[in-house]
Amino acid sequence: MVPFARASYDRWMTSTDPSGSTDHSDPDAHSIRVRAQELAPVLGDLDGNLRTIEAAVRDAVADGVQLLVLPELATSGYYLSSPEAARAVALPSDASVFTEWALLLPEDAVVVVGFCELDGEEIRNSALVLGASGVLGVYRKVHLWDEEQSVFVAGRETQPVVETPLGRLGVLVCYDLEFPEVPRGLALRGADLLVVPTNWPLVERPDGERAPEVVQAMAAARASAIPIVCCDRSGTEAGNPWTEGTTIIPADGWPVGGKDALGRVDATVRIDRGATRIGPRNDVLADRRPELYGAVTGERSSLG
Repeated sequence: MVPFARASYDRWMTSTDPSGSTDHSDPDAHSIRVRAQELAPVLGDLDGNLRTIEAAVRDAVADGVQLLVLPELATSGYYLSSPEAARAVALPSDASVFTEWALLLPEDAVVVVGFCELDGEEIRNSALVLGASGVLGVYRKVHLWDEEQSVFVAGRETQPVVETPLGRLGVLVCYDLEFPEVPRGLALRGADLLVVPTNWPLVERPDGERAPEVVQAMAAARASAIPIVCCDRSGTEAGNPWTEGTTIIPADGWPVGGKDALGRVDATVRIDRGATRIGPRNDVLADRRPELYGAVTGERSSLG
């Protein structure tokens, strides 16, 4: 930040409003304890994977975690060879196991987990949001990656903003994050925090650099001043290694928390709708001029 801008920002941060307060944040802002836990689901082993997920839920509750995010397709594994193979391990969103997990949760806890969903006759790559009262929301992945298109049916509805005891969670899955319109759109629709179950295949990158998907998540968090929790998976499946890029990113765009030996990243994350106000005259959402973004919004500019 250049000197005059830094000085202006500092004056704004220490200035008082008519009530005498120097707090420019949302009066309803609060912090929550978040955990993103990598798992290594066994391809096609539904019962074993469900036991692994339940153990992660129990550990999180015991540790006082309020938001637990688990990987994409944690119930089934990723490299499912066909729709038939996926159907054999698919679960409906009202499966009894989800009710059983909900009973483990205190009132202020939420779990987000990726699962292979049986949606009527269709198989979907989905994410479930679970609270103590049961299923709070289901999202069916819209942007299918590569061979997923041979196994799953893409979702038909935009990524949801789910009301939870912790705040409004915007839900997306893996490849969705690579479309900047998706996290921005969720922020504009009132999400307080984004959750991203992922399976990121390992790709080459320069020495010392973060995984490209993490860079994209950092940029999305900073661009909309919204926390993002990405939970990757671990290990190798069908000979394919994973990035193991699990990351918790506050609204300033800088990752926090370190991964422990169990693949868990824990952090305290602040939910603050006032975070979009980044200076005395600027707000990263209110300053948008969508009438000039025709290629993205589909609107035509009325300006010369």
